[in-house]
Parts: sequence; structure tokens; C-alpha cells
Amino acid sequence: MSVERLNVRQVRRLALARAGLLKPELTGLRARAVGRGKRARQRCHEIIGRFGYLQLDSIAISGARTQGIVLASRLHSFDADLAETLLQPGEPLFEYWGHEACWLPLSMYPTFAFRRRDYRVHPWWGDVLNEHPKLCREISSRIEAEGPLRSLDLEGTRINEAWGAKLATRVAEALWSAGELAVRERNNFQRSFDLTERVIPESLRNTPLDDDSAMDELLIKALEGHGWSTTGTLAATWRLTNLRDAINASLQRLLEEGRVIACELQTRDRIISGWIRPSDLELVSALDGLRPRADVGVLLSPFDPLLWDRARTLMLFDFEQVLEIYKPLEQRRFGYYCLPVLAGDHLVARVDLKADRKTQRLNTLSCHLEPPRRRGDSEARMRVAVQQAVSRFAAAVSLDAGVIVQ
Repeated sequence: MSVERLNVRQVRRLALARAGLLKPELTGLRARAVGRGKRARQRCHEIIGRFGYLQLDSIAISGARTQGIVLASRLHSFDADLAETLLQPGEPLFEYWGHEACWLPLSMYPTFAFRRRDYRVHPWWGDVLNEHPKLCREISSRIEAEGPLRSLDLEGTRINEAWGAKLATRVAEALWSAGELAVRERNNFQRSFDLTERVIPESLRNTPLDDDSAMDELLIKALEGHGWSTTGTLAATWRLTNLRDAINASLQRLLEEGRVIACELQTRDRIISGWIRPSDLELVSALDGLRPRADVGVLLSPFDPLLWDRARTLMLFDFEQVLEIYKPLEQRRFGYYCLPVLAGDHLVARVDLKADRKTQRLNTLSCHLEPPRRRGDSEARMRVAVQQAVSRFAAAVSLDAGVIVQ
């Protein structure tokens, strides 16, 4: 079997194209979303469809949560508040465990039948459904009678004297993980749990994919978002743990069907085995002639699909992606919630931002530039890229960026 081989620059540019971070003619994604209307929502759904997921997180210190940052980095003239309202009745999304807790295209609901089955025993809290059957019935009956309940409602309500609110919330989340409840919507990032039949169309509930077909679909979808990928990154995209044999069998099927091609990555000191789709291999040649601008920057979320695999980020960008929100202040190197700055096809800096709604300012607490990666790079050009990136993000969160002088 012949194996294709690419270099780091080719794989890096392909990753950016598939991530929707290059020109629209190279990404296949439309890059403009003005306001918060139907067209803007459609653009958001296109981006979510590319990866198959939009990871959620509650931290909003920069002025938007990660879901808003990811979308704002790909859509010009974007209102980041729109990202908070995407999950609503009638929208083609559902919330579930994808990469982490994510919004996923509704069409993928049948794909996760295997996970809903496996999560009958919750991955963190154990067999709470079988340990507390009465509480399960009471929560479901209450939702059936009263309508959707928020996490906050459950946390503030004692179902009876035997169980406190914390257990009630855990049981509700276990029912959701097992597919017996669904998240109907989020308001101010608070989930509303409802009966699954009120949220997920019957046609999708009653047509689960078998495990082999689900694995094939997930690996292809992961590869669609990454461009080129190792088997390990494909598995990590969907948190497919302890499934090595099933993953290898799926890749073999996809290879025999011509849906993937074995493709090696040549780094400075080693050759890494991986996979690529035939159409993306064709895209590589179109990207070879790319002339990226080093002075045009955009901010990326630390949870961006391009960045969460830290080893891959280091390999492709020579950039150490760190997250320091759990470190004490004195142990942080860069800041609490640093956002990397992408300029052209390199990560050139990271900024720690804090939104101040009272003064309507987006404050830059720190700015750390990377060493120049390209001939002709200069600190001045990188600072221009950083300023542009912060200003663009500030507009998305309706704040004034000011001038970055650090």
C-alpha cells in the first residue's frame, strides 16, 4: 500500500483551511455574519457542521464564552451574544457529550446511541440511575407535569427530605446523559431539561446508528475538521476511550471504501502516521501557493478545535498552548484566560483579556509575543496583528479595545 507524505507547513495550512480560518474560497465556509438574524444563525450552523461540535464552557471573563469566541474568530461583523441563544426549540442543534459538553448538529443524534447506552452508568458519578430510581421517577414526572426545569430550579428544590439539591441535579444530568432527558435550551447559560420526546424529533429518536456506522461517521467528521490527523487525535475528538479495536476496524473500512488515505507527516526529526480524506489531499496543493499576511490577526479561544490537542498544536505551530485558569496567580506564566493570536498561518502572540462592562472597555492584562517564525517578521508587525485581533474581538463583544501598549 502506497502512503502519501506531507510536511508540517502543508498540514498546518490544511488544518487552518479545514478549521475555517483562511479565505472562504479555501475553507468552503462563508465568513460574514452581520447582526443576529437568520443568516447569521445559518453561518453559525455551517461552522458547527464543519467540526460536528461546538464546545461549551462557562468562563466569560474576556467578554464572551468559548462558543462565542470560536464563532467570532471565523465570522466577520459577528455579534458574540448570538452564540448564547443558538440552542432553542426549532433550531437544528442538540446538546450532548461530543468532544466535551457541546452543541452538535441535530442530524447527529442517532450517531450517539452508543454513548447514551454506555452512559446509563454516568462516567463520573457512577450508577446513580439505578441507585436512586425513585428520584429519577420524581424528576421525570415533575418535568412532564410542569414543563422544562432549569438546573437552577433543581439545585434550589428538595425533592424530599432524603436527598439534597446536589443529588437531584446529578440525577437529572445522568438522565440527560442516558438520553431520557434532553436539554431544551440555554438562557444565561442555564440549561433547561425537558423530556427527550419534546426536544428530539421522533424520526431521529427511532433511527439509532449501529456501533460500526456510528464509529465510521465520527471518524470521518473528525477528519473533516482537522484535515490531517493521527488516529489518537481522531479518537480524542469524540473522547473515544478504550475503543482501540473498534477505531482500527473503522479506519480499515474507510480505507477500503476510499474515504480515507493513509498519510504520513514528516517533521524535523520523525515521521508520524496519520490519515487524510482524498479531497483534502487535493486541497493541499492549492494551499502551497498561499501568501499569508503576518499583520492581520484574529483571536482564538483556548478551547478552539484547532488548539485543544496541545501536542498537535506544538507540532504544527511550534506553540505551547497552556491553560492557567486552575493555577494560582503566582504560578501563571501568561495569564488567567489567554487567547492565542493567529496571523496568517502562525500563532504569533497570546493576550489575557478582561471585559469591564461598567466602563465598556476590553482591558488587555498582558500581551506575550512569540519569537518570529518567518523571514521578515518583526515585533512591530506582530503588534499590528495583535491590535487588529483584539479590536475585532472587542467589536464582537460590543466593547472598546483601546490601544495595546505592552
